Amino acid sequence: MAEKKFDLRKLQEADVPKHYISAEEKETAKFGKLVFEFPQERNEIVAEGDPVDYIVKPQAYFRGASQIPGSEFNQSYQIFVKPFFLDRVQHRHVKDEFLVFLGASFPNVFDFDAHIELTIGKGEEAETYIITKPTIVRIPAGVYHCPLNFKEINKPVLFLATLFTPMFGGIYDMPDGTTQEMYYNGPVPCKYDANKKCDTCGKCLQESWER
Repeated sequence: MAEKKFDLRKLQEADVPKHYISAEEKETAKFGKLVFEFPQERNEIVAEGDPVDYIVKPQAYFRGASQIPGSEFNQSYQIFVKPFFLDRVQHRHVKDEFLVFLGASFPNVFDFDAHIELTIGKGEEAETYIITKPTIVRIPAGVYHCPLNFKEINKPVLFLATLFTPMFGGIYDMPDGTTQEMYYNGPVPCKYDANKKCDTCGKCLQESWER
């Protein structure tokens, strides 16, 4: 049977009706809630005694469903320029997480000169991986991970953490043997009261982009 061929150029040049949306129209447009401009964040939460200039500022984060209703993932975009012990406490997530390490000496993301240590697993099964080149790590749901330590940064590193939940959060083992699920949505204002900081109540996670 002869292979069917098609002309991609003709598909690209198909007569598709276009309605260009202005900033004013976006608020009431059908798909307007799906287009979100990144706000600038200056997140300076660090452990006591740690430097706050370990990272390029302002920073960009996608805060999941609180920013685009119905989203089932959240993502960070951070450029590290100094060594920093990012996450000292082991934890797990209810969904998969992906950790991406790339060079930030743009445009060549493979220009990488850093030493990063990431532990996956808990107790006797724990394994610590040394990252010295562009790498992506899948953390399956329920798998313990961290510490994550950016021990040596000779050239800037772009770090993206993608978690497939509407808001960033993890499950932590407490000293008394219990577990606690904790959420963090960054220093962003409440979706319903701009004068109030988000307290991760979760109300906005129930919204749909279609409403």
